[in-house]
Amino acid sequence: MSKSPEEEHPRKAFGWAARDSSGVLSPFKFSRRHEIVGIVTEVGPKVSKFKVGDKAGVGCLVGSCKSCSNCEQDLENYCLKLILTYNSTYHDGTMTYGGYSDMVVVNENFVIRFPESLPLEGGAPLLCAGITVYSPMRYFGLDEPGKHLGVVGLGGLGHVAVKFAKAFGLKVTVISTSPSKEKEAIERLGADSFLVSREPAQMQAAMGTMDGIIDTVSATHPIVPLLGLLKTNGKLVMVGVPEKPLEIPAFSMIFGRKTVAGSGIGGIKETQEMIDFAAKHNITADIEVIPMDYVNTAMERLAKADVRYRFVIDVGNTLKAP
Repeated sequence: MSKSPEEEHPRKAFGWAARDSSGVLSPFKFSRRHEIVGIVTEVGPKVSKFKVGDKAGVGCLVGSCKSCSNCEQDLENYCLKLILTYNSTYHDGTMTYGGYSDMVVVNENFVIRFPESLPLEGGAPLLCAGITVYSPMRYFGLDEPGKHLGVVGLGGLGHVAVKFAKAFGLKVTVISTSPSKEKEAIERLGADSFLVSREPAQMQAAMGTMDGIIDTVSATHPIVPLLGLLKTNGKLVMVGVPEKPLEIPAFSMIFGRKTVAGSGIGGIKETQEMIDFAAKHNITADIEVIPMDYVNTAMERLAKADVRYRFVIDVGNTLKAP
């Protein structure tokens, strides 16, 4: 017989959760063993990497097999037995419940140490958005000073991609369907130029100028015009997830020996590297801090892209048990 959420573990927790297909969140009592940041309150007897009082963070993953070739290369994010922070089954058969609660218990090998200089609230979204754009920049050589990077979409991922790219010393062009975002991209985020992807003349003028492109858009959009912006040997890396399959004529890749690739978050070692880099270069996500009881309204606003650029829930100060 399966155990109830209250019986799974001895540590009692309180949070908010969606418990049916409506997606509406409400108060939830459970026990336990998202991007979550906070202060370590207790450590087990075998823990050596953290102590009580340390600033720490938990990203999208809390477990993996630790023995496959991916895990052995610090690529736990590609482990076939990956355990996500939310709505996954842990090694002991119980559920992972995410971070909308007053506590979380995590194996120390999946916890990120937060530098003292990095604000918890501004750094929290980097554990997903930050590593999602940092990892492909590093892996595909799009972190070399002087290279030209295109960033498609100026949202939660895109605005962080611009910040990391500028910290790497890249020339950055934001590519968007929204002309209204040009001022934001250039004057506030520091992009070097801006392209409106719906303007053929602008796209034509930029053809063959970019070493790589990070595509953060999850709405269905044409890929071929983006490939045209790449230099020979250029790389288009998908980190957004459009619902419909991509349509890419082979010739658009063959002519110029171009690459279309994908990338998803990063392993724990690289995530720590990213957080340390962010602290060194004062990179944080642009956020709106909200109380716990505002979360359903925030979800509605998120569906309408009405946030610049990430919501962060102040669980510690606003979560009240009934």
